[in-house]
Amino acid sequence: MPQENQEDDRTRSYMVFAKGTIVGHYRLIEKIGAGGMGEVYLAEDIELDRKVALKFLPSHLCQDEECRKRFKRETQAVAKLNHPNIITIHEVAEYQGRPFFAMELVEGKSLRELAANKDLSLERIIELAIQICDGLSAAHEKKVVHRDIKPSNIVIDSDGRPKLLDFGLAAVQGSEHLTRTGSTLGTAGYMSPEQAKGEVVDHRTDIWSLGVVMYEMLTGRLPFKRNHEQATIYAILNEEPEPLGSFRSGIPQYFEQIIHKALEKDRSRRYQNIQLLLQDLKTYSSTSVTLPQQEESIVVLPFDDISPGKDQEYFSDGLTEEIITDLSQIRDLLVISRSSAMTFKGTKKKIREIAKEVNVRYVLEGSVRKAGNNLRITAQLIDAANDFHLWAEKYKGTLDDVFDIQEKVSRSIVEALKLKLSPEENKAIAERPIDNVPAYECYLKAYREIWKCTEDALDRALKYLENSLKIIGDNAQLYSGMALAYWNLVNIGIRHEDYIVKAEEYVKKALSVNPEYPTALALLGWIDILQGNPTEMVYHLRRALTINPDETLSLTGITVVCEFVGKISAAVPFLERFVQIDPLDFGAAWFQGSQHFYDGRYDDALQAWRKCYELHSENPFSQFYYALILSYHNQLNEAFPIIDHSAKVNPNHILTKLGLVLKYGLQGEKEKTFQEMTPDFRKTCQRDTTYSHHLAGIFALQDEKDEAFKWLEIAVGRGFLNYPLLSQKDPWLESIRGEERFKKLMERVKREWEEFEV
Repeated sequence: MPQENQEDDRTRSYMVFAKGTIVGHYRLIEKIGAGGMGEVYLAEDIELDRKVALKFLPSHLCQDEECRKRFKRETQAVAKLNHPNIITIHEVAEYQGRPFFAMELVEGKSLRELAANKDLSLERIIELAIQICDGLSAAHEKKVVHRDIKPSNIVIDSDGRPKLLDFGLAAVQGSEHLTRTGSTLGTAGYMSPEQAKGEVVDHRTDIWSLGVVMYEMLTGRLPFKRNHEQATIYAILNEEPEPLGSFRSGIPQYFEQIIHKALEKDRSRRYQNIQLLLQDLKTYSSTSVTLPQQEESIVVLPFDDISPGKDQEYFSDGLTEEIITDLSQIRDLLVISRSSAMTFKGTKKKIREIAKEVNVRYVLEGSVRKAGNNLRITAQLIDAANDFHLWAEKYKGTLDDVFDIQEKVSRSIVEALKLKLSPEENKAIAERPIDNVPAYECYLKAYREIWKCTEDALDRALKYLENSLKIIGDNAQLYSGMALAYWNLVNIGIRHEDYIVKAEEYVKKALSVNPEYPTALALLGWIDILQGNPTEMVYHLRRALTINPDETLSLTGITVVCEFVGKISAAVPFLERFVQIDPLDFGAAWFQGSQHFYDGRYDDALQAWRKCYELHSENPFSQFYYALILSYHNQLNEAFPIIDHSAKVNPNHILTKLGLVLKYGLQGEKEKTFQEMTPDFRKTCQRDTTYSHHLAGIFALQDEKDEAFKWLEIAVGRGFLNYPLLSQKDPWLESIRGEERFKKLMERVKREWEEFEV
């Protein structure tokens, strides 16, 4: 056992037991520690022939009968804990009027000694913090709060594993209220604000104290330590800690954010449970997200609707999507996403041709016949390499059986491909986020409308989702659907300010039901970027990818933020993964073009966006960005007809309006340019990083320098930190680069660009 710390520095009167004293079935060997928390002896368990540590309640507390009872009660509660990061308590007993407990003997050093002897790497600090969280999580689940987390109460064993000591003793010594003999005296630097005020504490006080410990491991000092105890308590209640960067360079922003959240003085703003802190630490336990490398691959073709009335397309498509979702939970299997799979709907292409087009080996196809409440589903798995049918099955039942059938199909594929599932994957396939059939049907109808991305379709989707929520109540998947529908309304330029608020509202509802729902986390990231916060966007997208590495909104979101902040190379693996699982989606072609564009490689962007336009000529994004890149190449005779066509077919779309501003700006028609800049248009562009950047370039070309700078400053304020593009590569900004205010703005951009971490 490590030596007990002497932080209290008080005079105590201890009863010292002689070497060889028999205490129950223990023989004392030597005293190995003493302090305000009691005396610790190395002892031999005579019955079991093992070394243990005995810890006796301090003498001055033994006279308090209530204290003795609490000691026994709480220590017995801790004794029920069984976790590799918690010291095991073998027994609670009493000897000569002094309560004691026997615990496992750990050969090692305290965290205080470990941190004092050498500088801990960030990776090691995060590793230790994760394991400490694991231990606290096990305790909190049993309603046990430590109340005195500090480095001397954490011992590192010979395997480098941290173990928590002294659970429950804090409440024993002085109850939950702060007194001169209370649990936290001598450790005032670690106590939470609620402890400092003498309030009743809960599990969140452990989260605060762990935040202090992490801060200390990083910097070698306590965030609130002052020369006197009263000054320390004042600092805990009223002052903010010095930034980590003041004491140690190279600390990532994400880790500073984690510690800042753990040290929120208002516990309602702190991490609300240790699992949330643990998840964030695990998300950032390395500097990059590990994307899976899979040997097996499959595309699930849209199930054919062979119902009598041919009116169950939404149901067939929904079943397709649910099976894709199930299979996507399997890390060893690459599954082509829904949007690419749906391009084969009604196709007459041969299986081998389809597999080659999306670069997979296996193809699942099937059909659905739904008549009233009766259901018949067929499915067959084909090896496209040799057109061999690996497995085929027919399922009959009622609508109530659809969830069982869906799971059976997924598990049959797993069995046919000889894949081994982890316990987590097994659980994920068995989960039924929406287990009510009427609610499920509403959900399927809603998602069919969401992907149409028109205002009318999205309104219908919201109504279906609202009906589903009325049936089953709070549900993370349905709330995420609501958020996605509102997000798509924002994305097509409808009531931007109102609907972004609604999208965020429903994202937070989804996360309140399931804090680890990846789609909700990804949407929260996209909302962050609209609110000008790329750091938070990365934070949430990384969390989503840790849970589901194939979450497409997150893969594309990381790509976007890398483009905005000028870290193009960091985006490459994420975009490659997105293209791998969604090769035929519009985004696969569009994002390849945008990556070239924001890297200043305009010839490559022209080729990519031309291909995108040829494949999706009626998509407003294809139309605007192909016209934009043509304009960068001064091919205005090709660009302007595309803009005019868009104005006819999509007159109210935000990108149509931006295209007209682009056209009039390039034609030098300033009056028409400003006529298009309506208040609603301005508001939408002010909230969008890329639109602001485009407008800055358009006005710079017209020599409208004040307007250009206004939009450029908005873009930078919203997180557009692509210093290489702004300072050198974007030709449309050339006319303002000599301006003093441009140089001053670039000083800020360069600093933030250099500091930003993806």
